[in-house]
Amino acid sequence: MFFDSHAHIDGEKFDRDRDLVLSRAKENGIDYIMNPGADFESSVRAVNLAQEYEMVYAAVGIHPHDAASLDDSLLMMIEALTKKPKVQAIGEIGLDFHYDFSPRDTQRHWFVEQLRLARRLKLPVIVHDREANQETFDTLRKEQVFETGVLMHCYSGSAELAKQYVKLGGYISIAGPVTFKNSRKLIEVVEAVPLERLMIETDSPYLTPEPFRGKRNESLYVKYICEKIAQIKGIDITEAAEATTKNAKEYFKIK
Repeated sequence: MFFDSHAHIDGEKFDRDRDLVLSRAKENGIDYIMNPGADFESSVRAVNLAQEYEMVYAAVGIHPHDAASLDDSLLMMIEALTKKPKVQAIGEIGLDFHYDFSPRDTQRHWFVEQLRLARRLKLPVIVHDREANQETFDTLRKEQVFETGVLMHCYSGSAELAKQYVKLGGYISIAGPVTFKNSRKLIEVVEAVPLERLMIETDSPYLTPEPFRGKRNESLYVKYICEKIAQIKGIDITEAAEATTKNAKEYFKIK
């Protein structure tokens, strides 16, 4: 049993064969998929997919790339989506200082506002952090959202910072780059983080793991990430799969 804790299966790259992709995942032991939103439209699609497919759950939120599109009325619309069945988190939200598609101060403002929404609704968050490692951590700590849940999606920070997240009760999600040849930094993160604080994800259709790098990613491939974690931890893949699935089900309150 595997839990893909982050997959954008609502995206257009799956429009041609979404049923087949999900069937293929199910047949290979992927029993749960969390589909986060990145803007309002993808959040709606995630909610709809969660109604259509038993294995799919949804998160809703505005990615930092689209923070400039946010205003109070749109935030209210995101809040309304949280009332729909199988919406288990706010995300994907955060800071991205690599592309800066939205001004940094705008990103900061709406990151905080979405964190406060999550805290008020008692929902966990799925956090995107690119080249804003310390500021993201400091913001999450200041806004006191660790009590309701912090999951660092596709973690790319240091092992030392990962340990600080874990100390406060956060979770670290590992994606396809852990399988790449230059993955020493991520391997150190997996070594440092206890198994009970790890999750696995594809971030599909992006970040395809080895040996399929260069192809479209899909939830089926999450098992290769789990296999790598098991190898790093010196455990059987079954143990790693069971632990990461348990972690995700508890985090997202899925019975």
